[in-house]
Amino acid sequence: MDFSLSKEEQLIQKAAAEYAEKFIEPVAKQIDEENKVPDEIIRGLGELDLFGIPFDEEYGGAGAGYLCYVLAMEQIAAASSGVGMILSAHTLGLGAIDKFGTEEQKKKYMFKPCRGEEVASFAFTEPGTGSDPKQIATTARKEGDYYIINGTKRFISNAGYPGPIVVFAKEEETGKVSGFIVEKWCEGYSISEPWEKLGMHGGPLLDVYLKDVKVPAENLLGGPGMGYAILQFAISFGKVGVSACALGGAEAACREAFKYAKEKMHRDQPITKFQGIRLALAEIAERVEACRWLTYRLGYLADNVKNPAQFAKEAALTKDFICAQIVDISRLAVNVHGSYGLMKDYKVERLWRDAIMGLQIEGVSDMQKEIVAGVIIGSK
Repeated sequence: MDFSLSKEEQLIQKAAAEYAEKFIEPVAKQIDEENKVPDEIIRGLGELDLFGIPFDEEYGGAGAGYLCYVLAMEQIAAASSGVGMILSAHTLGLGAIDKFGTEEQKKKYMFKPCRGEEVASFAFTEPGTGSDPKQIATTARKEGDYYIINGTKRFISNAGYPGPIVVFAKEEETGKVSGFIVEKWCEGYSISEPWEKLGMHGGPLLDVYLKDVKVPAENLLGGPGMGYAILQFAISFGKVGVSACALGGAEAACREAFKYAKEKMHRDQPITKFQGIRLALAEIAERVEACRWLTYRLGYLADNVKNPAQFAKEAALTKDFICAQIVDISRLAVNVHGSYGLMKDYKVERLWRDAIMGLQIEGVSDMQKEIVAGVIIGSK
């Protein structure tokens, strides 16, 4: 069992870390306050091929796989979870097209997003669905060579950027859920103002309104009634990005805690002299290491899926564990800062707000535990 990174993996990790430090970190507070990522950041990510890391070169990607995607994402998210959220949701949407799209669909809809010229989205959630696809109210009506889609999607990332969006809708004729590739900003497509969420600012969540959106039948993804299968498989890969974002936040909280503890003085000595501080720092470091290797493992598994159900279990397990850990890690980091940790002048305040989001997005914690238990029980 080899835990070392290859030269290619190290280079991608280093490139992402250098970009995050040089370009994202200086504007991270601005991103948090304005809830918007500057366009030049998006362009820079595209120039580094970070929008297409796991996808094949023949479709415009870097062909580096999901482990390299994890290595890059942790560095980007450590600087700004909002930027990480954009990349994660983009890779989720594009991943669905990559796994289930026809050759023609991939060639048409993957090139520009892989290069960062467009940003992909994934639209399942609705005002009344929660985690239950059977409650999808968005409809798709077949008319000749087209489908007419009507409905509202809620909390959709990247909905304001041009590019493809994978939309799930219930076919009126069969009552089954199917996936469709829709081009954002087509006729009948509109969005709400961004939701004012607690953390992960810069990665806006919007409602998407679809009114008589005309989609070519050739844009049906994976075949009629395949929506639930697409959703299950794609969301498993989406949890790779969420886990990597959480890992980045955990590492950032760890760095901030150690930095503050070594610089904050008490009677001419740093507060690291206190046993309580030292124990807190050690606990943070232990938890971060557990998160790191579990996330790296998930990236490896995403590149070597043999059993989709088992991979779904590993993705759910990893996402739930790490998102719970980062809440405790960021809380401990705030405690190390004392009252200063509650002030917006210090990064840990933002990291704590960001951390709380993780357990609720892309499947709440209890749902992840249900997935894990269901697969294990079924295999015994």
